[in-house]
Amino acid sequence: GEQMHHNLEIATDPWGVHVDRVEIKDVRLPQQMQRSMAAEAEATRDARAKVIAAEGEQKSSKALKEASDIIAQSPAALQLRYLQTLNSISAEKNSTIIFPLPMELVGAFAGDGARKRQVASEE
Repeated sequence: GEQMHHNLEIATDPWGVHVDRVEIKDVRLPQQMQRSMAAEAEATRDARAKVIAAEGEQKSSKALKEASDIIAQSPAALQLRYLQTLNSISAEKNSTIIFPLPMELVGAFAGDGARKRQVASEE
C-alpha cells in the first residue's frame, strides 16, 4: 500500500494533485499462490501449537516434580494418594481395577515359596 501511494504521489505531483489515501479493495491471487500462503499459515500454526504444547509439558513436569518431592517427605501421603486414585477409578464404573503391588511385597512371597520348596526337597 505504501509503495503504491508513493508511486501515485510521484505521478500526480506534477499536476498539483495530492493523494491522501490509497485503499486496495480486491486482490486476486493465482491458485498456486493461495495454496502456498495457506500451507505457510498452517505450518506457522502447527509450530506455534507445538511450542505451546511443549511449554505445557514443561509446566506439568515441574508440578509433578514438586508433588513427588512433597509426597517423598511423608510415606503416609503416598498411601493416601494411592487410595484417592483408587477411589477416583472406582467412581468411573470400570469393571477391571488393577492393584499394583510393591516389588518388595512380591519378592517376599516369591522368596517364601522358594524356601518352602527347598524345605520340601530336603525332607
